[in-house]
Amino acid sequence: MFDWEAAWHAALYGPGGFFARGEKPFSHFRTSPLVGPELAAALVELLSRVDAALGFPPVVDFVDVGAGGGELAFAVRSLASGSLGARLRVTAVELGPPVPLPGVRWTSSIPACTGLLVGHEWLDSIPCPVVTGPSSDPWIARWWPSLADGAQAEVGASRDAAWAAAVASVRGAALAIDYGHLVSSRRFTLTGYREGRQVPPVFDGSCDITAHVALDACAAAAGGEHVLVSQRDALAALGLSASVGGSGWDWLESAARAGRIAELRDPGGLGGFGWLLHGCSVAVADLLPSLPPWRPNPASFSPA
Repeated sequence: MFDWEAAWHAALYGPGGFFARGEKPFSHFRTSPLVGPELAAALVELLSRVDAALGFPPVVDFVDVGAGGGELAFAVRSLASGSLGARLRVTAVELGPPVPLPGVRWTSSIPACTGLLVGHEWLDSIPCPVVTGPSSDPWIARWWPSLADGAQAEVGASRDAAWAAAVASVRGAALAIDYGHLVSSRRFTLTGYREGRQVPPVFDGSCDITAHVALDACAAAAGGEHVLVSQRDALAALGLSASVGGSGWDWLESAARAGRIAELRDPGGLGGFGWLLHGCSVAVADLLPSLPPWRPNPASFSPA
């Protein structure tokens, strides 16, 4: 029987694997940190709220799990200012080769965090077993009960465990940002990306291999107070608005910024990402206002 999880892991992280050899996301697919500095600005705002809720500790952490080329970590380090910037410690967690960046330390394992931990498109890169229905797997019984005979499904238990362990390392808040699905709308999504194109997943290390995240299962595994909202709504709640004004160069700058924010908040694209936010000794209500619950857009991120 083909071992999907082992083949997937070897293709990404084994000798000669896609990430192990230093491939970076920007070379293969569009992702929010590459749109511009606006996502990082929103996360700095969220971090400042976490910092205040913690009582302004002497050192406040921003931990970027699955950091890729470190774009998000470096942008947060660059945008943080004042007292927050002076106390900020930025850590990029990545299994591939580190990219030297001023003010960013690199590690291959998740450290203890007093502040904000973010897994941006990290969980979707954790390999999973793949089963064909009917299946007696207990995770499938709970989280994919609608699996039809002959249909395939990714078993998300490894992602649940990884997220629960990450959340347990945090005092402050932990945020997973990913594309995903809910128990009411599960679908098989295993796919590949290579050089900007979605391709069939092959396990030879030539492409990124990814699948949607069962964010509701991850939330239950980590437990505690949490919310699951859309990126579209979360960014608005953190102050990102796509207004255009001024004249001349100021107008051009504001128009460009508005275009980037519109891309980040597009409900049919990046705005459809789920934001799973856990409060860890911090009340979620102190970080985000009450927002509509996330509902995945079935037209978004269709598998090949």
